[in-house]
Amino acid sequence: MMKHETPLLDQLESGPWPSFVSDLKAEAEKRAKNEENIEFQIPSDVVDDLLGVLELSFKDGTTHWKHGGIVGVFGYGGGVIGRYCDQPDTFPGVAHFHTMRVAQPGGKFYTTEYLRKLCDLWDLRGSGVTNMHGSTGDIIFLGTTTPQLEEIFFELTHNIGQDLGGSGSNLRTPADCIGQARCEYACYDTQALCYDLTMEYQDELHRPAFPYKFKFKFDGCPNGCVASIARADMSFIGTWKDDIKIDQEAVAAYVGGEFAPNAGAHAGRDWGAFDIQKEVVDLCPSKCIKYEDGKLAINTRECVRCMHCINTMPRALKIGDERGVSILVGAKAPILDGAQMGSLLVPFVKVEEPYDEIKEVIEKVWDWWMEEGKNRERLGELMKRQGFQKLLEMTELDPDPRMVAEPRTNPYIFWKEDEVEGGWDRDINEFRKHHLR
Repeated sequence: MMKHETPLLDQLESGPWPSFVSDLKAEAEKRAKNEENIEFQIPSDVVDDLLGVLELSFKDGTTHWKHGGIVGVFGYGGGVIGRYCDQPDTFPGVAHFHTMRVAQPGGKFYTTEYLRKLCDLWDLRGSGVTNMHGSTGDIIFLGTTTPQLEEIFFELTHNIGQDLGGSGSNLRTPADCIGQARCEYACYDTQALCYDLTMEYQDELHRPAFPYKFKFKFDGCPNGCVASIARADMSFIGTWKDDIKIDQEAVAAYVGGEFAPNAGAHAGRDWGAFDIQKEVVDLCPSKCIKYEDGKLAINTRECVRCMHCINTMPRALKIGDERGVSILVGAKAPILDGAQMGSLLVPFVKVEEPYDEIKEVIEKVWDWWMEEGKNRERLGELMKRQGFQKLLEMTELDPDPRMVAEPRTNPYIFWKEDEVEGGWDRDINEFRKHHLR
């Protein structure tokens, strides 16, 4: 029997979609009955009180959670987020309601045995409420008390073999797409690179020393299934340098209606006959495709790897063979300051162990950001403040036209004094010698 009336939350159960409110009520009732006689290590009314405090927040139009101090496990500065209710007398079950971030497996591959171990641990020492997954990718354990943190950490690391994830001003838990394990579009082994960098930068992940948070995300191809270009301070997006491979017989099969476009994703709906001109050629953002005399041609020099043509005709078009990653930096998606997409820093690099070329870029970026970044300033904000040219100087990378996000809007060009006295004068003299006779 629920002890809190929740008329506002009850409305969320009235729609056509499954509601988290129903799930929480079921968990609260299970804990109240406790037919399995589990010796809960936190108050059994934790979920009931969670619903009560949420109902009060809806009624008052404000949150009733507060930050009451730093909590964590010994030796780690990240992985635990302190949560306290500002109404502990009314809702004692959530007086403490700490969140723990658990590092997710690469590609989010699980066994049922592994998931059961996590759930059993959290039923015993937490609220039983989880989030699969947080926006960074972690498994989220929602709600436990301070005395249980070390107990949970011990069980995770010693008996389940799983580490905590990142939180605070550190490297957040790196996240990857399913990659070459199951996806034909993946241009590199996302899980191998993600795992290697996670192991390499354990200290940066667990002991916050950055100006603010920093996220790695690994997309196997430009389809971006983990949205790295929009959310990662440094994103690794699979790409290729050579031609898209074209099977002209399969192209003809699409045009003739033998193959359904979009891998049959719209099966059951009549979209009419497939029109390759309208649905592929005309939608190419760089106008690099033409279809003439029953043949499809792609101008690779103009292709921007948007994946639209490949997604539309996957049997006819395949990614190229010379594969690697593009490295982008500076993306963020905060509500207050506004979203910012990643900027291209390294157009192409091979993904080969031990990934030294990639790590060199990472560490040069970090050196600059840790030296120049203000408190709670993301990498993208430092880039806006000091300029992309400064980033190129610190990473010792040569400017590349592919790095330009938009045509220059400022008519003034500035050079450093040594550039003017050295290179500029020399170039002018060379120009005069060969062209002004």
